[in-house]
Amino acid sequence: MMWQQMICVVLLAISPLMTPVPANPPKPIAFLPGDLADAESPAFTPDGDTVYFMRGSENGAAVMVSHRAHGKWSAPVPASFSGHWRDGDPTMAPDGSYLIFTSNRPAMAGGKPIDAVRQGKVLAGQGLNLWRVDREGNGWSEPRRLPDTVNTCTSTFAPSVASDGSIYYIGCAPDGVIRPMRAIHENGQYQAAYAVAVGDKDAQVRDVAIAPDRSFMVFSIRHDPRQPYRLAIAFHTPNNWSEPEDLGDVVNGGTHSMGSQLGCDHRTLYYSSDRTLPSSGSPQDKGGDDHIWRVSLAPWLSAHGLPSDASPAPCVIG
Repeated sequence: MMWQQMICVVLLAISPLMTPVPANPPKPIAFLPGDLADAESPAFTPDGDTVYFMRGSENGAAVMVSHRAHGKWSAPVPASFSGHWRDGDPTMAPDGSYLIFTSNRPAMAGGKPIDAVRQGKVLAGQGLNLWRVDREGNGWSEPRRLPDTVNTCTSTFAPSVASDGSIYYIGCAPDGVIRPMRAIHENGQYQAAYAVAVGDKDAQVRDVAIAPDRSFMVFSIRHDPRQPYRLAIAFHTPNNWSEPEDLGDVVNGGTHSMGSQLGCDHRTLYYSSDRTLPSSGSPQDKGGDDHIWRVSLAPWLSAHGLPSDASPAPCVIG
């Protein structure tokens, strides 16, 4: 009986890697908005013609914007609300009415950039909180920091917004551990955030991308700090979230797969990886950079009885 119990423990520990992958999984395609420089975490407007994403800058990182016209993407420039502080992880509300991003900018006007505290050490200016800008005509409002019910610590990042207004993100749970969190938006206010139970208790989960209707989510997961993060999908059930299903080696290339985001069709996964780009011959193409990749989630959604195509499709991303 002892050896049977040990096998069960091992099977539970590696179960995310044992879920069958589609026989012919779709191959990821590089998405290069405007140039070949590094890029992460794309957030699309509902029509798919504008994309905001994260890029390294002299200040650490910035939110960039690129527009599509006549089938081509414009050269990216810093978004109107970014470029001075360490900004990143943009995510768009499903209806395009607001955008949430991370920043180390001062929590209060005239203050200093947010510090991070890791293992008892203060890292000056390295903290992150969630901020929001609202659509105003063709532009955006001034950024405003989300309340402390959401920003429970200075390591709050990787937001994703559902149609009900709730935010899924990575932050500090009541036990102090960095976990996936959810803050419900109700009566015009964000309620106290709570930890999202997905994967086993030893799993490290990062960068959750939630479907607008909360029927599924994609995220990066690992069980050992020495392992790379791999992309997995989980489905909402009457008993909360299903066991994570690894998306397989075809999707999980390079040394890591992070920054999950859903395209404006809500059926295409965009993520960041340092996997090798197709040969381009461009001097901009520096090996080792993170680039954005896209892949259809249709096989996994169909296997769970969810529509694999949006109806009608709100956008097509080239």
